[in-house]
Amino acid sequence: MLIARWQIDARFGHKQKVIDSIVQWTRDIAPQVGLLKGRMLSGSIGALEATVEHNWEVEDLAELERAWARLATIEAHKQWSKDLEADVVSGTARWSIYRVL
Repeated sequence: MLIARWQIDARFGHKQKVIDSIVQWTRDIAPQVGLLKGRMLSGSIGALEATVEHNWEVEDLAELERAWARLATIEAHKQWSKDLEADVVSGTARWSIYRVL
């Protein structure tokens, strides 16, 4: 089992908008690509307060690759990404993959 961690930093004063947007994405788009088990976190102590992170539980890299491939075909995801852009620091989105021991 793996944890696929997606992180992004909100622009100053935009953190709640980013959180709300990710909650909407989790509800509306994630199930369409098979991302079903996840949780959202936010920076607090020893981490950037602007960081919003969503950790997805996936069985293996193949499952994650299938989800990413499906994302590219969903128009609502493309629009969501464009809408989110105004609220985040450009260039801060990243994926990190962790193996569950």
